[in-house]
Amino acid sequence: MSETSNTPYPDLYRTMRRIRSFEERVGELFVRGESAGSMLHLSIGEEGAAAGVGLAMRDGDSFTTHHRGHGIFLARGADPNRMMAEIAGKDSGYCAGKGGSMHIADMTLGHLGANAIVGGGIPTVVGAGLSYKIRKTGAVSVAFFGDGAMQQGILYESMNMAALWDLPVLFCCVNNQYGMGTRIDQATRSTDFAARAKAFGLEAMMVDGDDVGDVHRAASDLLELARGGKPGFLSVSCYRFFGHARMDKSPYRSADEEDTGRKRDPLARTRQTLIEAGTDEDTLDSLDGDIAKEMDAAIDFAVAAARPDANALFRHVFHADSPAPEPQANRLDRIFANE
Repeated sequence: MSETSNTPYPDLYRTMRRIRSFEERVGELFVRGESAGSMLHLSIGEEGAAAGVGLAMRDGDSFTTHHRGHGIFLARGADPNRMMAEIAGKDSGYCAGKGGSMHIADMTLGHLGANAIVGGGIPTVVGAGLSYKIRKTGAVSVAFFGDGAMQQGILYESMNMAALWDLPVLFCCVNNQYGMGTRIDQATRSTDFAARAKAFGLEAMMVDGDDVGDVHRAASDLLELARGGKPGFLSVSCYRFFGHARMDKSPYRSADEEDTGRKRDPLARTRQTLIEAGTDEDTLDSLDGDIAKEMDAAIDFAVAAARPDANALFRHVFHADSPAPEPQANRLDRIFANE
């Protein structure tokens, strides 16, 4: 470790532990059949990217995520109760249960949206960055995406525009080594992602996501440059512990590979860093216990929360000034009457 004195390891560890515990509970919610939808994408093993970049951002900054974005939103201040309720499809969730796991968003916390289309959320931050530049807000917009998006043309169009217009934007690739079941070296000949970004004129770095301190320091430097009109690119290398989705048994990975990858655990590494710096293990165990209770309460909140009624189906879908849609119960009665 280097430059540890200026790196907020206690906050980083707490954030990573909250992400890990939340995702473990989400997996439980899914297995119990209490979550909405048929897909769930966990980011266990990627906590260093979410915490390192998320804690380097400031209030007023915005971001978009891919479909593996639970941890990123938690790092930016999301309420685990409302997140869990959203994943359960409940009315008290961030999107009133309409977004589910893959599409949570909340503008008040700077979350401009999550997208299941690979790379789909990237151009949004270019628009946000242009707005911040024109209005001189001093904010930065960050696009989080996976290594699968490194092969998408929309990323390069976005990086080109950000560099051309000197926008306050950071592109952050969470490189977990796989795009669904395809290993990164089977998808591209060149894995020097920073070189691609530099070709467009961006400041670019590649860091080991298992060292959250390095992630935080690199993100802090790049965000500061972006606030001054120099857009950046950060690739964070990590290893997702589980398959692409919760029910994916990842037959494309060997047991030895998964065992080696899980030994890279960024949470365990950060805990060891704190112990070596003088934090006693009892203090960390107590913190872990408090977070476990917090996340247990979140899953209880979600399970007990009310489901939206049928007439809420079209609420928030049309503009607020549009005529109210026909009540769902009426629609169903009419449909069945015509049969």
